[in-house]
Amino acid sequence: MNFLSMEYFIAVAAKKSITKAAEELYITQQTLSAHISSIEKELACQLIVRSNPLELTYAGEIFLKYASIFYENYQSMWNEFNDITNNQRGKLLIGVDYTRSRSIMPEIITAFHECYPNIEVRLLEGSNKSLHKSLINKDIDIAIACFPDSIHGIEIRNFYEEEVVMLVPKKFLPESVNGKNHIDDLSEFSTCPFVLGSLNDIASQIDRNMIMKSGFQPIIKAQSDNIETRLLLCVKGTGICFCPESFINTVLTHEQLQNVCICHFNTEITYPIRFGYRKSSYQWKMITEFIRIALKEKELDLI
Repeated sequence: MNFLSMEYFIAVAAKKSITKAAEELYITQQTLSAHISSIEKELACQLIVRSNPLELTYAGEIFLKYASIFYENYQSMWNEFNDITNNQRGKLLIGVDYTRSRSIMPEIITAFHECYPNIEVRLLEGSNKSLHKSLINKDIDIAIACFPDSIHGIEIRNFYEEEVVMLVPKKFLPESVNGKNHIDDLSEFSTCPFVLGSLNDIASQIDRNMIMKSGFQPIIKAQSDNIETRLLLCVKGTGICFCPESFINTVLTHEQLQNVCICHFNTEITYPIRFGYRKSSYQWKMITEFIRIALKEKELDLI
């Protein structure tokens, strides 16, 4: 048995499928099955039930527990020796919201690879809640998300402040706010239709609180967890949409933006985007280097 076999078993347990795990690992199903069978033969017990989805036996759960510990220590050892020899290789796993990934990651990854060309950056894109879970479960090294000020076992560092703005189809723009780039409250939009997100979304929670404080029941024409869908519905005139400002030019074209007015609030509505990574006895240099480069790229973007 070796560390490679442990890595393969961990992948099978995570994907609950030999086929999907083999695709993830860029090896054949036959090769992966042979590794699993070799472990089972060495331990003299069955580790997986080859069903759909695949299940671990009790012995498989026990092996997964130890394999995860061994493999994590193995990775930490290699990371530390890579830092000692300044010969950086390996994979850096980063979790980020899908749309935020489109808006910020291409520039950051390009700048990172200029410094560390032998590090593969692998992105896991998901919701804020799923990214928190993936970080705690050790599926990723860094999460870029909206974190609270502190989480047990997680190191938090500030990245930037995300401003929420309101996009109004021009046909719904009240005469009283026509020509204004900033507004005080939403009461003048009480008869307008809205396109909103779910309460699982941080920006959508802010939007709904703002509407509630304005004292009216919104006319909801559509709801979607996907911010890109909401923005596209907005520019087609379905209803008013709230959105992180940094997403707008990522999703919408210049021509589409001609159909809407972007309204800021006199009192800026913002929430923090932060880096989160697990506290560890040894911190791989690539984690802190990625954060350093990301912060530098964000500063250049703001100039």
